[in-house]
Amino acid sequence: MKHAMLVLIFIAAAGHAQDKANTLQRGDIFELEIASDPQISPDGSEVVYTRQSMDIMTDRMRSSLWLVAVDGDSHRPLLADGGNYSSARWSPDGDRLAYVTAVEGRGAQLFVRWMDTGQVAMLTNLREAPSAIAWSPDGTKIAFSMFVPAKPLKLAEPPPKPEGAEWAQAPKAIDSYFYRSDGEGFLETGFDHVFVVPAEGGSPRQLTTGDYHHTGPLSWSPDGERIAFSANRVEDWEHDPFESEIWTVDTEDGELTQLTDRDGPDFAPVYSPDGDSIAYLGFDEQGRMYNTARVHVMDASGGEARVLAPDFDRTIDAIDWAGNSRSLYVRYDDRGRTHIGLLSMSGDIDSIAEDISGVSIGRPYTSGSFSVADNGDYAYTAGTPYRPADVAAGRRGRVAEKLTALNEDVLGHRDLGEVETLTYTSPAGGLEIQGWIVKPPGFDPDEDYPLILEIHGGPYAAYGPHFSAEFQLFAAAGYVVLYTNPRGSTSYGFDFANEIHHRYPGQDYDDLMAGVDTMIDRGYVNPEQLFVTGGSGGGVLTAWIVGSTDRFSAAVSAKPVINWASHTLTSDIPMFGRYMIGSEPWEDPEAYWARSPLSLVGNVTTPTMLLTGEQDFRTPIAESEQFYQALKMRKIDTALVRIPEASHGIAARPSQLIAKVDNILAWFERYRDSASD
Repeated sequence: MKHAMLVLIFIAAAGHAQDKANTLQRGDIFELEIASDPQISPDGSEVVYTRQSMDIMTDRMRSSLWLVAVDGDSHRPLLADGGNYSSARWSPDGDRLAYVTAVEGRGAQLFVRWMDTGQVAMLTNLREAPSAIAWSPDGTKIAFSMFVPAKPLKLAEPPPKPEGAEWAQAPKAIDSYFYRSDGEGFLETGFDHVFVVPAEGGSPRQLTTGDYHHTGPLSWSPDGERIAFSANRVEDWEHDPFESEIWTVDTEDGELTQLTDRDGPDFAPVYSPDGDSIAYLGFDEQGRMYNTARVHVMDASGGEARVLAPDFDRTIDAIDWAGNSRSLYVRYDDRGRTHIGLLSMSGDIDSIAEDISGVSIGRPYTSGSFSVADNGDYAYTAGTPYRPADVAAGRRGRVAEKLTALNEDVLGHRDLGEVETLTYTSPAGGLEIQGWIVKPPGFDPDEDYPLILEIHGGPYAAYGPHFSAEFQLFAAAGYVVLYTNPRGSTSYGFDFANEIHHRYPGQDYDDLMAGVDTMIDRGYVNPEQLFVTGGSGGGVLTAWIVGSTDRFSAAVSAKPVINWASHTLTSDIPMFGRYMIGSEPWEDPEAYWARSPLSLVGNVTTPTMLLTGEQDFRTPIAESEQFYQALKMRKIDTALVRIPEASHGIAARPSQLIAKVDNILAWFERYRDSASD
């Protein structure tokens, strides 16, 4: 549902903004909608999907379930009454739909809707939220994964307090390696387990046990006797977090069978339709943050697996059988685009769709999802540089068609910045670097524009030609925006990503500076009005850049790592430094310092703002505070913008995305005029 314009209270960066009513406006963020998790019906006739919209009153995403026929007709709501609905999954014969929604006083529960009558039943009364929903082949049961609390560490018993006394909260004792998670907070003690519940309601039955996590997706054997999943059940699982194997569990007696056994993760198992095989993803552990996940196929009872397309130099992110047991649909990224490919048992891959897009509207990361019908038809999230994700559907031998146009009512009436692809050569090793330019609406190549270099996070991630509300707002304010995939980015192959293995930050700096020089050579960028920003890994590189050059007029480093030693010891991913640096902080402190932007703070002359969520556990705000404090000590222009209640996803709520853009533009505007003097 669309809303009226929000009256905003953030800093207005309007000094040089395009004075055009039809450019993208800040309040438009609340009007955008996103299609996610499209699930095609078993007969391939219609698609149910999660439609995400922005609630202007609660400042949060709201998720409803909508249905659309594969010819684009009969687009209508199924569950859109103001609640939040997710994880819609068709029953095997398509007559029912399972989904998850919260019930007041009970939390998230599993529901079923009968498609012919619209009747709804709540199947469960769970303490924790269910996930990885999967119907049994005969439609009589539903499997799911759920967190099961365990007894926490308790070191001391407090003395009895007098009746009516108000004492301080009791201490919380922690003995877990992973004890907090960004976006979740401090973790409760417990483990994820596999359950089944009758599809007509009843008591869920726990199938797995033990102090290990058992994770989805879950896949039923066609005879309904076993469920496949992945689990890390090694003794030292906390210190070997990338390890996992494919397991199956007997749905009657709970007997566990381990099907794979290697050093490295095996995950995402899917039984073939004939029940003879299991396909799954995995790779060998090599002590690297980036590895190429490949498709494996093994006998359903285990044994030696066969790797399909072993020479395909792209990681496979998701798989499903293509309506038969002879081929698979796979999802992978290639040069900033997300593809659906058809993979044969002989290892041949043919791209059948390359406009897959994800649910992010802030920055143009690669992502997206798809599902497959029994006849091999498929549905997926489709987007462009000018539109967030819609629903599309296709079949082999035909061009896929987009079924929805969720944002035409808003973006169809806005002048958006043109997005152009560019490639250039880095002086460091001669690598070809790909990037994209977002030009201001009404672009005139004879004018001089200020440039914003925006750097993606990860660092093992990739930007692409996808919609970005943040970049379009930058362009609407009169800036040319350059975003690139420097070395270390995914979707360019194993060697390209691992150019930064134990060398980050490093020559990725040269890649970025070469991109800026390429833009200046085009003649419409003012070399005296250069600005730089980025978040997470992009925040690291922004801080590294200002310590390495003074050519930028101002910088905004969002949620950065400033000191690799302190980050390793305070982040919710404590093994990050081991993979990025190659040692622990106490083993080689010089290596940690050499890669830390804090080591270059004595060189900084660029006005630099820090922007971080106060509840960020991934790159804790103490990282930003170190850089801010050091810059203050050196009397360099700086500011620290703290986003209350925000985790690492500082733009997760609509108003936070607006605040992020507004504050970046406001900081740049302070130095834009002086840069051209």
